[in-house]
Amino acid sequence: MPPRDADLAAALLSRWPSYVAFATSFATIGIMWLNHHRLFTLIHRVDHGTLVINGLLLFGVTFLPFPTAVVAEHFGHASERTAALLYSGTFVFTAFAFNGLLRYATAPERAAQLFAFPAADPRVQAVVRQYRWGPVIYGTSFLVALAWPRGGLLLILALAVFFAFPPRGLRSRAVSGAAP
Repeated sequence: MPPRDADLAAALLSRWPSYVAFATSFATIGIMWLNHHRLFTLIHRVDHGTLVINGLLLFGVTFLPFPTAVVAEHFGHASERTAALLYSGTFVFTAFAFNGLLRYATAPERAAQLFAFPAADPRVQAVVRQYRWGPVIYGTSFLVALAWPRGGLLLILALAVFFAFPPRGLRSRAVSGAAP
């Protein structure tokens, strides 16, 4: 918070990294919520394992404000790399949690009980195809942040755009929790 005797407008403008970090994290959390909703329109039952993995995903999402604040505070300073690694590492964790949830639910011994549709259904496969890229590209953002912290952050922003759109197999039709 700027001191009361400071030029408030200038002090607020100087906090632009905080606004960008907040907007990126907000957009990403919103997109995670959209994708979580899409996934759970395909999953119609849960078991203990689903709840545990979903809890790990929730942990990653609720942890995100902390690295957001860290990256905003250290952007443009000597510790920018460490902050970018913490931020991108959080996304790596959540990508693995999302994929773990999907892989758990699509495992042959569980898919018939958990999914509203067969695991081979094009709607399920569209989600599987899109989600497989999360850990790979978020992992890449982590590696890029090692050499170029701002590049790693830009890659995270690009991923938010990528995941904002439904997978190709879900774009043309609405998905409901009811079996076909």
